[in-house]
Amino acid sequence: MQLQKATRKKSKLRLNISGPAGSGKTYSALKMAKGLIGDWSKIAVIDTENGSASLYEHLGGFQTVDLQAPFTPERYIEAIDMCIAGGIECIIIDSSSHEWSGSGGCVEINEHLAQTKFKGNTWSAWSQTTPRHDAFVNKVLQCPVHVITCTRSKMETVMTDDKKVKKLGMKDIQREGWEYELTVSLNLDRDTHTAQASKDRTELFEGLDPFVITEKTGELIKQWCEQGVDVEAEKAKEQAEQQKKFAAALKAAEKSLNACKDFASLASTWTALPDDIKKATLDLKDKLKASFLKPETTAA
Repeated sequence: MQLQKATRKKSKLRLNISGPAGSGKTYSALKMAKGLIGDWSKIAVIDTENGSASLYEHLGGFQTVDLQAPFTPERYIEAIDMCIAGGIECIIIDSSSHEWSGSGGCVEINEHLAQTKFKGNTWSAWSQTTPRHDAFVNKVLQCPVHVITCTRSKMETVMTDDKKVKKLGMKDIQREGWEYELTVSLNLDRDTHTAQASKDRTELFEGLDPFVITEKTGELIKQWCEQGVDVEAEKAKEQAEQQKKFAAALKAAEKSLNACKDFASLASTWTALPDDIKKATLDLKDKLKASFLKPETTAA
């Protein structure tokens, strides 16, 4: 724990595109990813929509992972890990809605747990379902590559006191608050295929008129992501400095041990060394110790 000055760091994109069926979520995500990465081969779609992403193969040679039911959080995590291991730099999850409400998703998992372990109490069952969903969310948030999620949305309605149906607006088919976990959330209109930001930590889209997502959108986001300190480069630099200091300390310790003239001076020098240096010079210490304790030979 340390109190320090706030420093902007380079970051990976965490963006959600939501909209009803036919609003252009997959196409928009692919165009954005191309602008963000610049190389189709480094883009992968985790496709839960019956291979619909492959309908856009004419755009470029992106990769796909065909994810079938059951849509458990663990299978999503497995697919994400597969993409990372394959050198993918931008993962599009199309769609995240299945993890929540699809066959084998969290809602269905919770209902099954309620009936089999909690005597029908769905509220209590969430004590086991929520950690599994949270693991999926954390995987997205902590992923070392860019992540774009596509989420289905539907019109939310309520019945008023006078028995009339009132429309409240579009609602994402995911757990409540899903969009607020991410850096940017864009809502697509079904008729115009234009986007508006419902949340935007980048301040790139707040207050803008509805716009069409293009490769330029991805390029703009890339510029934002690359602002600030390169955390990985800073870590590599720090590790190099630590290795340099360790090498110098090890060399000095070996020199001091080799200069010992007897077992007593060896023991004293060894005791004063830091634990990591002791571990690195253990063989040398044992060799010197053996030479000091070697019994003198006498004539027969």
